[in-house]
Formats: sequence, C-alpha cells, structure tokens
Amino acid sequence: MVDHDRSLAWLAFLVAMVTVWGMAAGAPMGGLPLRCALCLGGAVAALVGVALLPGVRRMRTLSRMLLLGTLAFPAPLALAIAAWIQVN
Repeated sequence: MVDHDRSLAWLAFLVAMVTVWGMAAGAPMGGLPLRCALCLGGAVAALVGVALLPGVRRMRTLSRMLLLGTLAFPAPLALAIAAWIQVN
C-alpha cells in the first residue's frame, strides 16, 4: 500500500468513527459532521487528481510530496477552524 493510500484510509476511518460516536450519542448527523465529511471527500478527490497529473508524477519524490503537502493543508485547517467556531 502506498503512503497516500494509508492516509486516505486513516481519514476515512476517522470520519466513520466520529459518525458512529455521534450516532451513539444521539447527535444529529447533519450539519457540521456532514459538511466535514463532504469537505474531506472533495479535498481528497482534488488532491488525488493533482497527484495523478503527468507533470506532478514526473517530479522528484521530495518535490512532489512538498507540493502535495502544501495543497493538502488548507482543507484540514478550514475544518478545524469551522469546528472551533461552531463549538464555541
């Protein structure tokens, strides 16, 4: 398994675990959890799309990981800020 596959599997597990915990606690599954899951899904699709571009695939590994890491950062940051604002 490639590293980004493990990362995607971990994110999917994390979203599923939060959803199950929320359902067990009786929390509504719309709103913030749904928006977070959709945002993560869109960010993953965009990141995989960029990673599979021929120009990016030809880059050296270190440069490619730096580019993809820079592109991957805004989505989790936006989700963390949205969750912080929603909870407080």
